[in-house]
Amino acid sequence: MSLFFRPFQPLLLLVLILNTVASSSALAQAPVKVDFKKLDAYFANAQKAWGVPGMSIGIVKDGKVVFAKGYGVATQGTTTPVNEKTLYAIASNSKAFTSALMGMLVQEGKLNWDDKVKDHLPYFTLSDRYAGENATIRDILSHRVGLGTFSGDIVWYNSDFTSEQIIRRAQYLPMAYPFRAGYGYSNVMFITAGEIIRKVTGKTWYENVKERILDPLSMTRTIVNVDQVAKLGNAASPHALINNTTHKPIPYTSWEEIAATGGLISSVEDLNKWMIFNLNNGILGKDTLLTPRTRNMVWAVHNSFPIDLTKPNDFGTLFAGYGLGWGLRDYQGHLRVSHTGGYDGMITSVNLLPDQNLGVVILTNGLKAPINALAHYTFDAFLGRPETDWSKKDLDRTNQSYANDTRVADLKAKRILNTKPTQPLSAYAGTYHTDVYGDITVREANGALEISFEHTPNLNSTLSHWHYDTFQMHWKKEHPWFTFATVKFTTDNNQKVTGIEFEVPNDDFWFYELNAKKVK
Repeated sequence: MSLFFRPFQPLLLLVLILNTVASSSALAQAPVKVDFKKLDAYFANAQKAWGVPGMSIGIVKDGKVVFAKGYGVATQGTTTPVNEKTLYAIASNSKAFTSALMGMLVQEGKLNWDDKVKDHLPYFTLSDRYAGENATIRDILSHRVGLGTFSGDIVWYNSDFTSEQIIRRAQYLPMAYPFRAGYGYSNVMFITAGEIIRKVTGKTWYENVKERILDPLSMTRTIVNVDQVAKLGNAASPHALINNTTHKPIPYTSWEEIAATGGLISSVEDLNKWMIFNLNNGILGKDTLLTPRTRNMVWAVHNSFPIDLTKPNDFGTLFAGYGLGWGLRDYQGHLRVSHTGGYDGMITSVNLLPDQNLGVVILTNGLKAPINALAHYTFDAFLGRPETDWSKKDLDRTNQSYANDTRVADLKAKRILNTKPTQPLSAYAGTYHTDVYGDITVREANGALEISFEHTPNLNSTLSHWHYDTFQMHWKKEHPWFTFATVKFTTDNNQKVTGIEFEVPNDDFWFYELNAKKVK
């Protein structure tokens, strides 16, 4: 027997075990006293530091609203404050409502998670025919059909396409991954999910959301119709970000047709109710709107992301993935269920720590805002963790990211001056076609060129010569996601104009998917 080992006496061992259990229990149950005045001051300082015009924040804990307040103004240049009732577009935070609706339909036996999309939408297909034939509801809700992130968004963005027309065009989108072998965040697939809901129920996506979720939860200020914003009042204005520093008010854009992927407009007051409902696992009073099986299905990882386990990260993250309409990862040893939303001029986030019965919603009316930093700061306060200035860390990273983005500057630096088009302007005029979108028309008018998009008038532009056969696009309508753009006219060996190619630096809409061939 080792000289360093001595057996415990039975009584001593029992005392040690009981003391350890008691100590662990006390630690587990010890309540954390949160300083809400300190949180309030931190939020206020963050809003000013980031320069976002306004933001509203809600916190729920143990089934109750413990904090709800607004900071800043509804519209830059005014003094109208925002508060917990102020409306904001929540964009992709709408996806969790879509997966909840799907769960309810599964519970009612109207569909199954592993139904093939074609079972409900026979016209559905993808460029990978096998993927198109076999994609299931779970696949489209977890971004694993094989499309690239944001692929197809330029097709629906500001367009007059119906949901069915958008879905039919998915067959022309390139596959970025083999079927179920990668992650590609796909708004087009959530539009598809919304159309399945309409087909199964005979009602629109919003009619289902209102009847099944909004009305039962008394979410009376959650809508999809932009025209209702003015009627309801107390709404934040969207803002474009100019030169990464200045916020400029812009009008609301209707996302009603593609509401299943990002169309809801809501408030902190309403989303606090949504968070409480989810943290209560889909039970509302005595009504079980989501069964435990549905809750577990929606919050299970269906598409996992790699995590670098060779070095530590700020959040102690060991796993990350996507469920059905929710992002999933761990935060300092606790499951985090969350999502963000990006709309024309607004970004938002909804964040849950289910084992803490804690939720944080952050709504903002700008494109540069601390939507994750303030959630992390709040989590740490409720978990009793050491204080970290997440706002400063994220702001420094964001500013550095902006500084490192030299795509537009690089394009401008590469311009070759004193060149001329190789063709007369009349040679560039004509109709250009791409199957994924339709027709794009170039016209000569008053000694200059104009380009118009058949289904997206908001993209119409005038053209000025850049160099050789490349022209700069000057949007007739300002856009929050992109500014500088060029279009190049391609030619064959005989200098006949054959097509157009776009270069529009941004992180959300892939204009190269609109590259078209001249057909007339």
